[in-house]
Amino acid sequence: MTEPAPLAVYLHWPYCARICPYCDFNVYRNRNRAEEQARLIQAILKDLTNQAEQAGPRRLASIFLGGGTPSLMDPADAARLIAAAHDLFPTGEAVEITLEANPTDAETARYRAFAEAGVNRLSLGVQTLDDTALAFLGRDHSADEARRAITQAQAVFGRVSLDLIYARPGQTAQSWRAELQAAIALGPEHISPYQLTIEPGTAFGRAFDRGALVPPDEEAQEDLYDLTQEILIDAGFDAYEVSNHARGSDSRSAHNLNVWRGVDYLGVGPGAHGRVTLDGSRIATVAHRTVADYLASVDATGVGLAEADALSALEAAEERLMLGLRTTEGVALSALEPLDLSARIADLAQGDFVTLDHGRLAATAQGRKVLDSVVRALLV
Repeated sequence: MTEPAPLAVYLHWPYCARICPYCDFNVYRNRNRAEEQARLIQAILKDLTNQAEQAGPRRLASIFLGGGTPSLMDPADAARLIAAAHDLFPTGEAVEITLEANPTDAETARYRAFAEAGVNRLSLGVQTLDDTALAFLGRDHSADEARRAITQAQAVFGRVSLDLIYARPGQTAQSWRAELQAAIALGPEHISPYQLTIEPGTAFGRAFDRGALVPPDEEAQEDLYDLTQEILIDAGFDAYEVSNHARGSDSRSAHNLNVWRGVDYLGVGPGAHGRVTLDGSRIATVAHRTVADYLASVDATGVGLAEADALSALEAAEERLMLGLRTTEGVALSALEPLDLSARIADLAQGDFVTLDHGRLAATAQGRKVLDSVVRALLV
């Protein structure tokens, strides 16, 4: 009997205590929404059940509760969602179940309840351990709260990842080195350092447009990126993806690897994206963004999807290339069959931007630094 294909589940909880000035995710303020949130839990459960029926028998690969701030969710509701995913996609193995959280004292007090709900990995939005920088980034927690949250999370979950933001205006290499080393000293198994990006439509985007916010120039950003790699690698972290570093293979994010490797995943909740293979076609799904539209769609159709489009073989291969090259393991050429890349690969390999070894194409360290340009060179 053939084993069911693996499938990951992404659950989007769109509420936040406040909207950070750099954030362009699908998020809403967590105020006076108790009735709406109760309806949303029911809608997500219904959506998940109906998408599971469409996907057919599958084996659960991972669960990721993202947002937004899903640690603001009632842990009992998280338990219902996790139990539903397990029931719909039976597996005999333990799977990684990640919850995104902010390191405020109020949320830290609920860690034990989330662990009892089934969460076994916490992704903490620390962003920085500098109070002045936290205020600039619009965060609700202090550096001391972040340190307490990390310690408590490690005691409860064991597996903890820290998100950090660098390349902030005025940030020096010396200050970033000290900040990153302080985070490492707290003992997380996984660190995801992201360069600050100025997104249109955000508060930072508007400030940038009027000249009130000036990010570091490209040379400074590149220097900070190189410093980040140096410090984390020296500390024993494996830079297994462009912005993800782990203390060994067991500490890598299983859910993110599933996405980068092209494993099917359901996207459930307002604005969630998914990829699922049906009748031999790779289907790209996008849920309705607003909570009201999502709820109305689930009520009317049983699912919250605004889009469900079949990718062409070429589109699927291009997406597989873009995602696979983000990781050090790269992507098998056999997954890219509609693309004729041989001449372009040879040119990029000569420039030390990619390698081709035993049928796998991977970006080098130099290539991952300019990955967008490498992908463009391969696909144009």
